[in-house]
This record gives sequence, C-alpha cells and structure tokens, in this order.
Amino acid sequence: MRKHTTAVALAAASALALAACSSAEPGNTGDGDGGGDTLTVGIKFDQPGLGLQKGAEYVGFDVDVAKYVAGKLGYDEDQIEFTEAVSANRETMLQNGDVDMIFATYSITDTRKEIVDFAGPYFVAGQDLLVAADDDSITGPEDLEGKNLCSVTGSTSAERIKDDYAEGVELVERPGYSECVSALASGAVDAVTTDDIILAGLAAAQEDPTVFKVVGNPFSEENYGVGLPKGSTDRCEEINTAITEMIDDGTWDELVATHTEGTGYTANAELNPPEPAACA
Repeated sequence: MRKHTTAVALAAASALALAACSSAEPGNTGDGDGGGDTLTVGIKFDQPGLGLQKGAEYVGFDVDVAKYVAGKLGYDEDQIEFTEAVSANRETMLQNGDVDMIFATYSITDTRKEIVDFAGPYFVAGQDLLVAADDDSITGPEDLEGKNLCSVTGSTSAERIKDDYAEGVELVERPGYSECVSALASGAVDAVTTDDIILAGLAAAQEDPTVFKVVGNPFSEENYGVGLPKGSTDRCEEINTAITEMIDDGTWDELVATHTEGTGYTANAELNPPEPAACA
C-alpha cells in the first residue's frame, strides 16, 4: 500500500511539473487552442490606423494582423496580451523576453536582424507625403523646394528629403504626428512625411477623412516584419504560413481597406501584397 501511494504521488507531481513547464513555455500552442497560455504582443499605442489604444481596446491594421496570426497559431483573442512597443525599445523587449512577438511598423533591416529575428514582411510601406486634399502643387518630394515640411522630432524622414530631393525645404519638427497633422490643417506646413500607410491612418482618423490625401508617390521601401526573439526559426515559419493564408483568403486586402477608409489610399501594387521571406 505504501509503495502504491508513493507511486501515485510521484506520478501526480510529475504531471504538475509537466503542466507548469508547458504553460511557462512562450508560444506553446498545445492542441491548437493556445494551450491555455497567453501570447504577449508588442504594438504601437499611438499610431492611428495601425496601432492605437482606445480605452481598454486596441485597434489598427497591425493589431488586426496580429490577431489573425495569433488565431492561426492557436490563440483566441482573449489569450492575447497587448503591450506598448516604443520604437527605441523593441529589440530590448524581445531580448529580455518581455514580449513574444512585435507588430509595430517594425522595418526589417540587416542591422536589426543581427540581434532579433523577423517573420514576414506582412506589408511593404514607402515614405510619402500627406498634403491638403485640394493641393495639386505637390506630387513628390522634388516639389517641396521652399515649402514647409513637418516630421516628428528625431525622425530621419524629413532630412532624407532635404538631402536627396529638395535642399531648400524648410523643416518643421513636432513631438508627434498628430501635431504635424494639426500644423497641416492650420496651413503652418505644406506637407507631412513618413511611411505611406501611417499617413493614410492619420488621414482616416480625422473627423472628415477626405480633407487630406496621401500623394501616392513613395520614394523608399520599408518592409514591416514581425519581430521575434533570436532563434525563433520554427515560430517564424508558422507566422509566414499565417501571413500567406491571410493574403490568399482576402483578409489582408480587407484590413488595409478598413483602416484607410475614406482617404482614397491604395497600397503600392508593385510591392503589395508582400511575399514573406524565407526564415533564417
């Protein structure tokens, strides 16, 4: 009897240990329903149309792509925990295990790939210009000579235009893109610059989304990827499969249209929808 009791106790302890390990392992999808785990996803909290916190909810293209991918990995929406991923902290968050993955207009670069992994891309953006809807004088960066251009403090977007396209442009810095849009609305600046889909999201967030327009002449290429901890090859392949399914079933097109509705924006057809790259 004593031997039987001991064996039962050992078996129960082993089962508990295995369950604890399973629930602690990031990204464990169990039997396809998330295994009871949570998935921590980094997003932007302050980018209309892409990643925006609205009370207790999170909305935007990046948010919906993350939900779709998480669903394909076996997670229900109530198993996703969104957390803010500020641009300067993204690599650190992945390295420290603060997040399982990041969907936050996170451009894939060789420098970043040295310390983190990427799945995707799930969108290819390009630097563009936001102008007043009735302004036909600006059709590209070359038209900004002598005009006022707004970009966020610390961004290299405006400097790129000054260096490569319009030496005489007057650069105006604001702490955030909402302040740039306000300056555009008041006539204090002639244009705002950053990635095209970010500009479209800013326009869509206005009470009247038709007051501004994205010029539609992108002059850079930014591949938005899913940031992952280094060594996440298997998870990268799972995410790439989900992204491909999202494109093939029409969800990708629907999400782009939903989050830029009313602006007249269309994604660059030469670059989108993207084809996910091979995982390392």
